[in-house]
Amino acid sequence: MKLGMVGLGRMGGNMAERLRRAGHEVMTYDPGVGGTAASLAELSGQLEAPRAVWLMVPAGDVTENAFQELLGLLAPGDVIVDGGNANFRDSKRRGDAAAAHGLRFVDAGVSGGVWGLDNGYCLMVGGADEAVAVLEPAFRSLAPENGYAHVGPVGAGHFSKMVHNGIEYGLMQAYAEGFEILKESEYDFDLAELSGIWRHGSVVRSWLLDLAHAAFTEEGGDLARIRGYVEDSGEGRWTVHEAIAENVPAPVITAALFARFNSRQDESFAAKLTAALRNQFGGHAVRTG
Repeated sequence: MKLGMVGLGRMGGNMAERLRRAGHEVMTYDPGVGGTAASLAELSGQLEAPRAVWLMVPAGDVTENAFQELLGLLAPGDVIVDGGNANFRDSKRRGDAAAAHGLRFVDAGVSGGVWGLDNGYCLMVGGADEAVAVLEPAFRSLAPENGYAHVGPVGAGHFSKMVHNGIEYGLMQAYAEGFEILKESEYDFDLAELSGIWRHGSVVRSWLLDLAHAAFTEEGGDLARIRGYVEDSGEGRWTVHEAIAENVPAPVITAALFARFNSRQDESFAAKLTAALRNQFGGHAVRTG
């Protein structure tokens, strides 16, 4: 099929390449990349009805601005796909806005990172049946075998990706804490070796463990070159918000999110106050300086 890809960053560029390898014709637009269309208008003109435009840009204003511009460029029956990590509530709103213009909207949760070009991307797709059908050849080319599903109406794709990333937070934090316990123990563990053998036959084997093994192998067991500063891109927060809204206990995901916040503090004010209180009520020594 022929489609337009907007955004050629770490994900979008590789996705466009994977689609081309599968025989699809991909027209592209990225103002930061040479050799692409000069504008969304030019990109739209390079496509054929029903036109399909895939947004693979950062969630927030960048996505919103591109979406709003496309509303004025595309014609009834055309399809807009948002493959970024948008909030599912924004996707539902965009689905309604697209429908008001006679357009179709699909939200695609995409997982696979920089490895997706060769390994494929897990795709969780939300949208009406007829809209998804237009893009299904592309979905099946992007995903590995059994790695694509139409999971529900508009919003369902990004909701499932949100929870997927919340789970990811918890898994990563569990590995991080476990390996820190190993590192600080009385034993001189080779963390590259240990993470390596856990990948074979162990109940904790996973792709994240494969990546931990790669990190220890490449960086050394103390990860000396890497700062312990961990950002979050929003999905963990949204997962916790939805857990609260639905009265679902989610202590692991919530704690993992807060651990990321903690990683960004050079000196915790809360820890300072805790130390001061222990000194006040029990005379416990405090460290100064």
